[in-house]
Amino acid sequence: MRGHGIPCEDPPMAYAVFPAGEQDFSAPSGGDLSRSIFRLSDALRQTRANIWRYPPGSRGRRHAEHVQEEVFVVLEGTATLYLGDPPETFELPRGSVVVVEPGTALQVANLGEEDMAVFIVGAPAEQGGADYLPDAG
Repeated sequence: MRGHGIPCEDPPMAYAVFPAGEQDFSAPSGGDLSRSIFRLSDALRQTRANIWRYPPGSRGRRHAEHVQEEVFVVLEGTATLYLGDPPETFELPRGSVVVVEPGTALQVANLGEEDMAVFIVGAPAEQGGADYLPDAG
């Protein structure tokens, strides 16, 4: 198992546990650098998954994935998602879930006054297969 956390590599099982408060958040590779990311993808082989933290006023890059479908779960705060082209705006409180098919334009933002966190899962695990689009907001 790749990544950090508490690993188990005893065949036929392999897992990694990341206890609350022990996740290692870092700066993203691009876009709004005030955001931070916990790269669960480093411990995965078949899917991609990350937890993103967005301070108030921050936003991700608007993009459309080529082959990856994505699931968004709001963990803290309220996320604003801009979906489609032209973008439709959705205000999503904690516990909300969104499924986005490949080819759909999307952008995540925090327009609220408190921090927001979102868990994003994508499959297949392909990286870099997206078109980047003008900002929706």
